[in-house]
Amino acid sequence: MANIVAIVGRPNVGKSTLFNRLIESREAIMDNESGVTRDRHYGFAEWTGRGFTVIDTGGYVHGSEDVFEGAIRNQVMQALKEASVIIFMADCIDGLTDLDKDFAKVVRTVNKPVVMVANKADSTEKMQNAVEFYALGFGEIFTVSSATGSGTGELLDELVKHFTSESDENTESTLPKIAIMGRPNVGKSSFVNMLLGEERSIVTDIAGTTRDPINSRYNMYGKDFILIDTAGVRKKAKVKEDIEFYSVIRAIRSLQNSDVCVLMLDAQNGLESQDISLINLAVKYRKGIVLMVNKWDLIEKDQNTADKYKKEIEERLGTLNYIPIVFTSVLTKQRVHKAIETAINVYEYRSKKVPTSQLNDVLLKDIERFGPPAHRGKHIKIKYITQLPTRTPTFGFFCNFPKHIKNPYARYLENRIRENFGFSGVPIKLVFKEK
Repeated sequence: MANIVAIVGRPNVGKSTLFNRLIESREAIMDNESGVTRDRHYGFAEWTGRGFTVIDTGGYVHGSEDVFEGAIRNQVMQALKEASVIIFMADCIDGLTDLDKDFAKVVRTVNKPVVMVANKADSTEKMQNAVEFYALGFGEIFTVSSATGSGTGELLDELVKHFTSESDENTESTLPKIAIMGRPNVGKSSFVNMLLGEERSIVTDIAGTTRDPINSRYNMYGKDFILIDTAGVRKKAKVKEDIEFYSVIRAIRSLQNSDVCVLMLDAQNGLESQDISLINLAVKYRKGIVLMVNKWDLIEKDQNTADKYKKEIEERLGTLNYIPIVFTSVLTKQRVHKAIETAINVYEYRSKKVPTSQLNDVLLKDIERFGPPAHRGKHIKIKYITQLPTRTPTFGFFCNFPKHIKNPYARYLENRIRENFGFSGVPIKLVFKEK
């Protein structure tokens, strides 16, 4: 059984701060506002050579004004079921509350080892206040300050005593990562939930429901990879709240850390300027790209609708028209697996290596038929082509006057590479060097 630690408790006791402390990364958004964390958030931690998974959860509460209250409770219950050890977190400043007492009854029902943690114990007086948490009946109280790290060593020593396996490995770090991105309310979380067959992310009609990036392991066609559900990205001018700002920052970071970006569009709105900005960002970071046009079931169609729609998008993309486009409806499950299949193909193209002999056999013939324009009477001759040993597709062209190769001819060469060797959805870099 895997070593899984779930951090649970009422709202605003510092669960996300402890989560970030344990995984040694600022993955979860932290804010003084209650209810910031909504979905289950996973990370990997290690202590004394023992690896384990940590789950951050939203605050468990009844009778609040939060419209996400019920969905957050469901996410917490799922985390309790998955966990092998539970950190029940409370707050030394507020002391023992009725919410703590009510939630303790819920925690007892899962019959798992529980480690009681009193957070915000950054003074002797506050540490002394923690004794009242013995009333919950979970045994020894571990006083910590998540913000400073005080007491976390003793807490981790206690946690590893409950682990049933020697050590977990962070296998997810080497798996391909597919980031699901787009504007708010295009259906990103619904898409991920449909693929996984569970409510991994909370779904509502309210824009901005997802805040932290949600990583989920997924298997399809015998391939393991990570799906990353991200927060909706709007124009900077429309981002007013700090929490949304940090959500967008983390969404962009997810793009940077991914291999392929599936950019979801709302079929009713088409390709908007913010979508093009995200595409340009993905190209800048040299990520694979798939355009997924969702809510296709809401469009009135005839036999030519898809072709016309696709042509309009390709015209707006201009030189980026190598990006594959898939028309889907998550609601009706129309072609959703086609979108992921396309993303996997793009990932494979991104790591594809073309043998040097094939490149020269094919491209030198094309170059001979249509060579680069002469520059000031100087005839430019490309003599040799090879794919360079880089992480993303980069091709070196060796010639006599590399500085005089113009952009239009470089695009011609890129198109010839794509027509002969694929690379759908993948930015290609051409480098011209003197032989």
